[in-house]
Amino acid sequence: MDLIPYPIGPLNPKVQDLCYALLVFAAVFLFFVRVLPRMQRALDARDEATRGVAQQAEAIRARAAEKRAEAETELAAARHDAARIRQQAFEQGTAVITATRAEAQRERDALVAEGRARIEADFATAETELRMSVSELASELASRVVGERVSTPVKPNSGSA
Repeated sequence: MDLIPYPIGPLNPKVQDLCYALLVFAAVFLFFVRVLPRMQRALDARDEATRGVAQQAEAIRARAAEKRAEAETELAAARHDAARIRQQAFEQGTAVITATRAEAQRERDALVAEGRARIEADFATAETELRMSVSELASELASRVVGERVSTPVKPNSGSA
């Protein structure tokens, strides 16, 4: 059975084919009318969530950049303080070394002066002892050379040689 009683070829559909097509069209139309808005809402919600997460991520990045800048500022200040402390320690160390060297120089000079005084005193003592015993040693040496006992009286020398 044809829809139009004239033979117009393939443009004249059969009524049953037209009913099947109408049923399929209605099913597809209802599918798109009912399901498509739900799908669109789900896609919109997902896009909104993605945008919200992206905005949160951008805010977190901005806060992280601020914290990094603060940390770098604090680190630069700490480096400056450390350099200042190192410089002060170097200056104090130099002052301590200078003071220690001066003290050591004074102690060395005192020890050298004391040593010289001792040596001079020992020299003077040794010289007086030798002067007193030189006549005895000379008479003993003369006795050995001559072969007889030679005695000389000991006279203390009060003057210098």
